[in-house]
Amino acid sequence: MTTILGIETSCDETAAAVVVDGVDVRSNVIATQVDLHARFGGVVPEIASRAHLELVNGVIATALEDARMTLAEVDVVAATHGPGLAGALLVGVSAAKALALVLDVPYVGVHHLEAHLHAAWLEDPEVELPMAVLLVSGGHTLFVAVDGPGRYRILGGTVDDAAGEAYDKVARTLGLGYPGGPVIDRLAAEGDPRAVAFARPMLHEGLDTSFSGLKTAVVLERRRNPDRPVADVCASFQEAVVDTLVHKLLGTAEACGARTLVLGGGVAANSRLRARVAEAAAATGRGVLLPRPALCTDNGAMIAAAAFARLAADGPTPLDDGASPGLRLPEVG
Repeated sequence: MTTILGIETSCDETAAAVVVDGVDVRSNVIATQVDLHARFGGVVPEIASRAHLELVNGVIATALEDARMTLAEVDVVAATHGPGLAGALLVGVSAAKALALVLDVPYVGVHHLEAHLHAAWLEDPEVELPMAVLLVSGGHTLFVAVDGPGRYRILGGTVDDAAGEAYDKVARTLGLGYPGGPVIDRLAAEGDPRAVAFARPMLHEGLDTSFSGLKTAVVLERRRNPDRPVADVCASFQEAVVDTLVHKLLGTAEACGARTLVLGGGVAANSRLRARVAEAAAATGRGVLLPRPALCTDNGAMIAAAAFARLAADGPTPLDDGASPGLRLPEVG
């Protein structure tokens, strides 16, 4: 039995979790910083770093308490070492290394995006492979063929704004505050998705996406029709994004022969996207795996799960290995 303490501090969630053997989640604690950043309309890196410093020890202690374990029972300490905000990453990496040294146990640096892929195995260790994964968040929109742990092929991605970034920018345009995703999702349920005929960008141009033009279209729509209900604009915008993402995810599945459609990342908690992916899977005779919302947002459980596989494949990470804000997802064709 291998007990891993996973720490996540790549952006604006301070998270820690205890996971046994890569799949048994004993605790998963997340402290969000949304209220700290809301008045700025987005994440402020320096504020995020300071908040992580204040929160990380308490979050780790709570994760151990929830798991009914002590530090002495931890076999491995893992942390996100990239990609992400440099200062934020350093907090988690430093905390993990310090604990690894004190406990005399291995340290494992984990790729944040690889960890999001491992959320699928946390939900279903027997998920049918290959998987077609839509990894969608505030910073990333990727279409990934997953043949197994450590075996990933990126088949498409955004050429400009990530989907979550587009949600936040549209919410700012509509005066809805930050973060934009949840409030747009909520208002969209009350609106008419056919009210505004927004274009579906790059729909039939391979597996890449573009959302900057859609964001601009929302701005122009508000100028031309200021009296149109905000709920209708939200519903129409969301439908355009979801149409595009689902179409590209199905294209990814066709390209890699995937029998399972999977969502990962913060935007994977979006209710309309989850419903449409489930419908697409049923219509095409594929399986579907939609991680619970606590595993979609940045969390320590996915870090620990990815660390278990990474430790088995590569061994411990050297303690002189630092944070890598621009780290790319490793691909194995």
